[in-house]
Amino acid sequence: MSNIPFQTIDWASIEKVEYQGETGVAFWQTAQFGGLRIRLVEYTKGYLADHWCKKGHLVYCLEGEFITELSTGVKLKLTKGETYVVSDELSSHRSFSENGVKLLIVDGDFLKNN
Repeated sequence: MSNIPFQTIDWASIEKVEYQGETGVAFWQTAQFGGLRIRLVEYTKGYLADHWCKKGHLVYCLEGEFITELSTGVKLKLTKGETYVVSDELSSHRSFSENGVKLLIVDGDFLKNN
């Protein structure tokens, strides 16, 4: 992990990149600092991820709600103000949002499963 000097992130100046889901769309704004990635992510109504993710994340729900489905069949709902955290390779998960959601997602080298 690199040393990151004090700084602010002006999200309004960071381009939104569109990613198609199985249904719906995700918009990512990404700030990258070496082995640390910080994203503002918005899922449109009806968004369903087009893949199962094994990457670790720290996910904070800023607005709305969404379902994280684990490959085991377990479904967990997160609403505004709630967080989940998981390390790399410890679960296969994907997201679904019926009405749209806005998330702050942090991931990177600190979540590698050693």
